[in-house]
Amino acid sequence: MSDVTTTEKSARKGTDAPVLEARGLCAGYGTQPVVHDLDIAIRPGEVVALLGANGAGKTTTLLALSGELPVMEGTVEFGGAPTKAPLHVRAKNGMAFVTEERSVFMQMSTMDNIRVGRCDEQRVLEMFPVLKERAAVRGGLLSGGEQQMLTLARAISRNPKVLLADELSLGLAPMIVDQLLQTVREQAAEHGMGVLLVEQHVRKVLAYADRVYVMQRGRVVLEGEATEIKARVGEIEQTYMAGGL
Repeated sequence: MSDVTTTEKSARKGTDAPVLEARGLCAGYGTQPVVHDLDIAIRPGEVVALLGANGAGKTTTLLALSGELPVMEGTVEFGGAPTKAPLHVRAKNGMAFVTEERSVFMQMSTMDNIRVGRCDEQRVLEMFPVLKERAAVRGGLLSGGEQQMLTLARAISRNPKVLLADELSLGLAPMIVDQLLQTVREQAAEHGMGVLLVEQHVRKVLAYADRVYVMQRGRVVLEGEATEIKARVGEIEQTYMAGGL
């Protein structure tokens, strides 16, 4: 693990060029910056965790990377080219973004939710077979875990180049969280999808991630291989994950 102030960066998985990269990124709301001078890269097939206390700037980072927030300074490169395109354009070019709010049509059946997303139906049901059993059930009557399975599977089944996911585990039982994270891990490996996960469950996400960035007060303060972070997880939780900013 390394301080980002040092010139020696931790080794990254593989040698492929990043599918999504931010350089010197500064973004926020109105004229007020929230994140500052971020350098983040996600390569094909790797799962990267973005950790930090509430208010550290993690969601703002995802919004800026996705095109939902304008970049104040720095650049975002998607597919090797700088972009200022909005999210709907990036989505057409292979970006998927799963937000904290589950994007389920509550009055539609599970199967209609899958179809309306123009997804690979078979792939969705292979990822989460329970959805086949719940195919005729309205989205609003699914459990929280089933709704998150549906949301995640729809995003992945469109074969994105990169997936951004904000708090997949929010409000869910540990067993369901493991199932979601395991699916993300498997799909990244099998299909070369790069993944950036924002998570509060530090120890759990470290079991599935390749690399980790840790944010504090809008800046990346640590980065490293997941195996390195695991060795100091108690220290990191106490120093960077507790007490708000």
